[in-house]
Amino acid sequence: MPVVIIENVDIVFGENKAKTLPLMDKGHTRDQILGMTGDVVGVQNANIEVNEGEICVLMGLSGSGKSTLLRAVNGLNKIARGRCLVRDGDDMVDMAKCNDTQLRHMRTHRVSMVFQSFALMPWLTVLENVAFGLEMQGMPKTERLIKAREQLKMVSLDKWADKKPDELSGGMRQRVGLARAFVMDTDVLLMDEPFSALDPLIRSQLQDELIELQKRLNKTIIFVSHDLDEALKIGSKIAIMESAKIIQEDAPEQIVLNPATQYVEKFVAHTNPLNVLRGRSLMTPLSELVVSNDRIAVSDNIWMTLENNNTLAKIQGPHGELPTARWTPDMKLSTVPDNTVFVVPASIPMRDAVELRYHSNLFMVLEEHDQCIGILNDHNFYHALLGKHFTSEQAKA
Repeated sequence: MPVVIIENVDIVFGENKAKTLPLMDKGHTRDQILGMTGDVVGVQNANIEVNEGEICVLMGLSGSGKSTLLRAVNGLNKIARGRCLVRDGDDMVDMAKCNDTQLRHMRTHRVSMVFQSFALMPWLTVLENVAFGLEMQGMPKTERLIKAREQLKMVSLDKWADKKPDELSGGMRQRVGLARAFVMDTDVLLMDEPFSALDPLIRSQLQDELIELQKRLNKTIIFVSHDLDEALKIGSKIAIMESAKIIQEDAPEQIVLNPATQYVEKFVAHTNPLNVLRGRSLMTPLSELVVSNDRIAVSDNIWMTLENNNTLAKIQGPHGELPTARWTPDMKLSTVPDNTVFVVPASIPMRDAVELRYHSNLFMVLEEHDQCIGILNDHNFYHALLGKHFTSEQAKA
């Protein structure tokens, strides 16, 4: 169910919107429009839907329009044309048409924001910072402080409740920002490059913490980033922006496998495939394997036999039948004998598949709906690690 719907949104900074919008419709570039009217096109004809529980990452270089679009969702940036609908109970509210009372309601009850520079108030304690939004809602002091302490405990900062922000590290201050946003219990959370100013190790740790919090809270999150690895790690979908336009929106794996333009290609060309690709995209399908005497040749001396419904019957090695084990994410590999062939779901992440290959020294069998659909072997892994999985000619070069 959509929680945020952005329809044909244009955002223009300047005093000549009546002249600028027709020029945009005629295909003039941002630079041309700046020279002709003095206006800056912040966002042009943006369309995107964000469903309940999704993390949608807006990506692009500096000046591409990603933060400008994000700030339209809570009314910080005014929309020149189009609609930005945000769910409020059973209704969808157009943020472009809110009066002051509606806007205040949406900002205090439906949409929260986490800023890149933390935006903590230095004269308030950590606890008071977290409770500030609840104070704006009109919640009584005792109740809001109890809720704020609960959120601080969730981000492991309850022992720092009485400290001031300048007594905390950068990573801790950003956790305070997360707690302040989550305590509002809003449906939508906007995050404007919240981890970009942090050291890489702390950034990775906070990304992991956000993923874990999201599993529990199931918020609808719009997240701005210029780091593709970050986007691939946390995003349910990614929208890549260039020159104020969304040029590709898709699931992370599809962004990597099928870049729509050279601009997107440059983003994904050096991506670590371990973090995004899955078995189905890497595998050798059954149709490409050699079949002889009702057996499928996996290698020169290993053969696989299937039942009539394509379920796995057995795997024969040079010295007899090989044991198999159905992999689950919580499996303890130390309990699995060497030379075991793992049977894995087609959705297995590449990182997990490589770990299984390291443990077993053998290929994997991929299944979907209990039917064998292909195998994963060293060739498939090398193919991905060398960037051969890209569909574009530039990426293949």
